[in-house]
Amino acid sequence: MVLLLGGVLTPLAAAGLRSVLWVLVGVAGLALTAVGVWWALAHTGVARIVGTALSVAAPVTVLALYAATELLGPALLSFGLLVLAVVAARWALAPAPTTSEEAAAAPHHPWVLMNRRSGGGKVDRFRLVDRARAAGCRVHVLGPGQDVTALARQAVADGADLLGVAGGDGTQALVADVAAHHDVPFAVIPAGTRNHFALDLGLDRDDPVAALEALTGGREFRVDLGYAADRVFVNNASFGTYASVVHQPAYRDAKTRTAWKTLPGLLTGDDAPALRMTADGQRLAGIRALLVSNNPYGRAVDVSRPGRRERLDRGLLGVAGVRVGSTAEAARLASRPHSGGLVRLTADEVVVETGTATTPVGIDGEYVELPCPVVCRSAPGALRVRVPHHRPGRSRARGPAADWPRVARLALGRALPRQEERAPG
Repeated sequence: MVLLLGGVLTPLAAAGLRSVLWVLVGVAGLALTAVGVWWALAHTGVARIVGTALSVAAPVTVLALYAATELLGPALLSFGLLVLAVVAARWALAPAPTTSEEAAAAPHHPWVLMNRRSGGGKVDRFRLVDRARAAGCRVHVLGPGQDVTALARQAVADGADLLGVAGGDGTQALVADVAAHHDVPFAVIPAGTRNHFALDLGLDRDDPVAALEALTGGREFRVDLGYAADRVFVNNASFGTYASVVHQPAYRDAKTRTAWKTLPGLLTGDDAPALRMTADGQRLAGIRALLVSNNPYGRAVDVSRPGRRERLDRGLLGVAGVRVGSTAEAARLASRPHSGGLVRLTADEVVVETGTATTPVGIDGEYVELPCPVVCRSAPGALRVRVPHHRPGRSRARGPAADWPRVARLALGRALPRQEERAPG
């Protein structure tokens, strides 16, 4: 509460009532920046050049105006205090940890699938095949065209009592589905490029060797899986703009260039997707991009843990959608974040419709084509996960938002209403 008060009083002390004007200048700068970004993404030729220039010039101009009036320092200080206030408030409202972890006995017949092509060759660079075999694991090195699901099923049929994967999130999801079906533990060795699932499990993505401990012991707990129709995902299923970009043949080798070239047609052209979504009875239309995740992600601007999932065991899908389709909507979204351009909610079930027989979907970054409508659901506690005893990325959960009335009551030592005490994180 002290940080929040300091963030509000700092500009007032530095500029008095003029600070209100400078806040409006900052909001205008954000709106112009959003307009520039929209032109750069949604258009080609001169409009893209102008948009790129505007997206740089607008914030630079605002900062220059602040500096010229000797308000840059107070503005940055105020912003920093407000950010710290939000982080502190979320810590104060953090729910107690609920994930039940148990020490795990060593498996008798662990089996690990390794993909040498993932992560730029991490499997070979860290000698994971030899290390896993030395730990008593059966290792299968994935070959071109092999069926990951069939390999995992055969491993269980041959007596495997733990399934592990050293590869990307897409491969992990397929093996995790088999592990959940047979109720055998699943271990992640972060040997892929991004390994978002490993990140949210608290594993060190730069040290895949440390994750090998889970193959011989470690700790165990249950997490959820997500499904889009009959396709499993450990992270998310994306619809609309991003899924269409992933569909491009050149995306795998040139992601940024392909997206830069494809986005104008997807945002404003004839190929622009128009999604309809129903989430637990709430219907929304006009969505350009939609992300359905296995448990909700934190906000991208959340400095405490940006773009990460605090928990993987809430039994809920996270839903994030974008409804921006014009320059005016882009400006309104930047200046008024709650204008409806962004959709964020949680749901037990999400139904996605496109008005076509099939729709492209990005499942953990892999392109698939699914029949419409696509029903997404959560499978609570479906997967037994094994992790090493030491996980450097594991941290205390933060609260979902800075609920200032609740923070004020806590600061004053007043008891929270009973329904707030039970409110889930």
